[in-house]
Amino acid sequence: MAAAAASHSLLCTSLPNSSVARSSSGSSLSRSHLARPSKSTLFFHGTSVVVSFLRPAPPRPRDNSDSGRTALLLATPKDHHPLALALDSVLLVCTSIALSVSLLAADVDPASAFVVTSPRKLQTDELATVRLFQENTPSVVYITNLAVKQDAFTLDVLEVPQGSGSGFVWDKEGHVVTNYHVIRGASDLKVTLADQSTYDAKVVGFDQDKDVAVLRVDAPKDKLRPIPIGVSADLLVGQKVYAIGNPFGLDHTLTTGVISGLRREISSAATGRPIQDVIQTDAAINPGNSGGPLLDSSGSLIGINTAIYSPSGASSGVGFSIPVDTVGGIVDQLVKFGKVTRPILGIKFAPDQSVEQLGVSGVLVLDAPANGPAGKAGLLPTKRDSYGRLILGDIITSVNGRKVTNGSDLYRILDQCNVGDTVTVEVLRGDHKEKIPVVLEPKPEES
Repeated sequence: MAAAAASHSLLCTSLPNSSVARSSSGSSLSRSHLARPSKSTLFFHGTSVVVSFLRPAPPRPRDNSDSGRTALLLATPKDHHPLALALDSVLLVCTSIALSVSLLAADVDPASAFVVTSPRKLQTDELATVRLFQENTPSVVYITNLAVKQDAFTLDVLEVPQGSGSGFVWDKEGHVVTNYHVIRGASDLKVTLADQSTYDAKVVGFDQDKDVAVLRVDAPKDKLRPIPIGVSADLLVGQKVYAIGNPFGLDHTLTTGVISGLRREISSAATGRPIQDVIQTDAAINPGNSGGPLLDSSGSLIGINTAIYSPSGASSGVGFSIPVDTVGGIVDQLVKFGKVTRPILGIKFAPDQSVEQLGVSGVLVLDAPANGPAGKAGLLPTKRDSYGRLILGDIITSVNGRKVTNGSDLYRILDQCNVGDTVTVEVLRGDHKEKIPVVLEPKPEES
């Protein structure tokens, strides 16, 4: 009824105050002088109602005798034509009913029904960013690392969270890709999908040297949306990138930036082995973003957010992502074999700074186990004589003719070799150089 009353007053107040006049003799003006109906449309929350209002017709010239003696027709409704009065009444009732029904159907407050709201206008680049986030968020997961600890007072064994990170769905089989340091030391792992459903995760395999790990969750396939895989070989400095992750436990956070540099090199947090061709970006990457995807403007995966350079531990605008071209080959091996087969020399070498202090260039062999490739080939480790004096071992100066000045150079050369390859290692032994053939062997399995 309130809506009907509101609509009634709306129609009445919309009538013109001097739409129809009478002459001094009391006879009504011709029909062309009567108000003409016009249509307006009210919109509220998806419902529209056409309301007819009376609009005055242009007045005809009148003689001077009528001046000052006109009266409002609305003030004397009894002089209306009966048909016109009936028509006005029907229109008024229909309008009131239409407004009342529309308010009830829309289930909105009567006052807000008359407020016309326009949709928020976004720029083209904003719409593209919103669409990218909405389309790729279902592919990003939240990973919780649980560890078993014993209570110091009750001696009860408890499983408590020791860290968290991000990851993304790789395929419909339930494989999830993340960083190795996100799952390191975990006794149990939980993966939370975009719909907040949580599943236990099993470790399929990991590669410590490249900081990549693959998990598997037993989730329905309709809940798994694999992320689109892109290419990182043709990236350019300056192009836009987008990072989605769970920084500080805040799930599904989007940050944007550009590619600040290419072909950077960082060291693996687990083994210290260098990771080449890393992408540098100024998109904010914070603790919890590790393992999340770095996307290009088309929404395709171009890298895994891995590390930041920051004295405080928070984002400083220098973040690093492992390129997808490197990740793809590692993930394929982990899914098929559960491990990455990477060749090794089987040595332990001294820090680069120690060798520089000796005034030589190369890799100083500290240990070469007899059952390893280098030990079998005859490389000599560093040792002490019977008097406790230090006797330096072989210093590797080149492999297959490629100069080796530090440990990173040696790793880069080995990454391009395969298990079973025979490489020629040139060493500085004492005051002379020797070339020793070494057969590369696979890296021992790690638990």
